Amino acid sequence: MTGPRAFHADKTAGHRPALLDSTKHSTRGAPSPIAGVTYPVKSLFLTLCLPAVACAAPFTAVRDGESFTYKVGFAIFSNAGVIEISGKQDAAAGHDRIRVTVDSRSRGFVRALYEFDNKAEATIELPTSRLLAVHESGADPKRATDSDFTIDYAKRVATYTDRVRTERSREIPLPEGNDPIDLISALMQTRDWNMQPGDKRDLVVQFTRELYAITLVAEGYETIITPMGKFRTLVVVPRMEKNPKGIFARGGQIKVWIAQDASHLPVQMQLELKIGSATLMLTEHKVAK
Repeated sequence: MTGPRAFHADKTAGHRPALLDSTKHSTRGAPSPIAGVTYPVKSLFLTLCLPAVACAAPFTAVRDGESFTYKVGFAIFSNAGVIEISGKQDAAAGHDRIRVTVDSRSRGFVRALYEFDNKAEATIELPTSRLLAVHESGADPKRATDSDFTIDYAKRVATYTDRVRTERSREIPLPEGNDPIDLISALMQTRDWNMQPGDKRDLVVQFTRELYAITLVAEGYETIITPMGKFRTLVVVPRMEKNPKGIFARGGQIKVWIAQDASHLPVQMQLELKIGSATLMLTEHKVAK
């Protein structure tokens, strides 16, 4: 879907007990690298990060009334930004659609250097997980953002409309096979796949103005420490194994850590680029009351 510094889990430090109640978790000179990372992770996964939500599978990545808050760390800045991911059903569409919103913004010292705000809202068909549209808006010190990505499944074509950089507007044929989902929703959906180390899934994801055919790989288990406690997790990595492009063509990598407890929360995500690593750590999770 389209919305993003290195804040890695300290595996040697003491940790607080894990919070296992998945119904509510609470803890309430370098602008260029920040900009380069904020945009992908925001649209990432939002970003991150995909469906192998096979065609016609119900969408469960983000439920109605559910929200996730991630603290973003980059380089020496452990609190460079915040990303909030939330879901709300579209009542006007007869409750068969959900809007997944990714709200990204810089904060603290980083915001003084680089004021970044971005909101991406993906509209998804609940019974099938089909991505219908993505609207993105926001601003950074260089320019505003105002774009739409819409999909016509009857014609098998997507239309990207950029109102700021109009030369980027274009039509994109949909690939055969899986229907696309935005990257962030795909990454969040991994929580319900019950993957095991070695499992793979092929899918098509939308990221900004592109469609990517990727393979989602479950690499193995890892124990990490987060602001919400210590978790045994499954590490899942999206890869572009054929004709890599975008961040995948430049040696970039995305990872998501899925808690292996009853909550199955995506407790951490990471985007690795040549300029550094951006890490998103879950600090708050809420569900509808």
